[in-house]
Amino acid sequence: MGKAAIKREDVGDDTPLRLDVAASLAFPDGSIGLSSLRREAAKGRLRVWRIAGKDMTTLNEIRKMVDRCLVHPSQPDYGSDQPAGTERRSGSSSTGDANTALAAARMRVQRLKESSQSTLPQSTTPSLRAPVIPLKSR
Repeated sequence: MGKAAIKREDVGDDTPLRLDVAASLAFPDGSIGLSSLRREAAKGRLRVWRIAGKDMTTLNEIRKMVDRCLVHPSQPDYGSDQPAGTERRSGSSSTGDANTALAAARMRVQRLKESSQSTLPQSTTPSLRAPVIPLKSR
């Protein structure tokens, strides 16, 4: 049975389908294809089974993938249409995500610095150093 012969009404939501067949049934306009589903599987958003060397999924799993890929509209950080109890900040709505990522990166660096051992000796006072003897050139 080729993918051209399969109709959506003949397939259950939990029927294992090859990725190309699943893509053509779930996205009949062709906007998502085999390579797109493979990329989503590699990102961990689509569950795929490898059966006899063939990657397979179900329409139910594609539905879950679509839910995982939902983009939430960003809320502006300013304006009169803010929900009650929301603190107002000036600036772009995208700076919140950048500031959060920067803060998280700084915390990670700080933890790494704290956990690493110093490579310097405890005391580097001049009294513990050997005297320097200048060499005469020839």
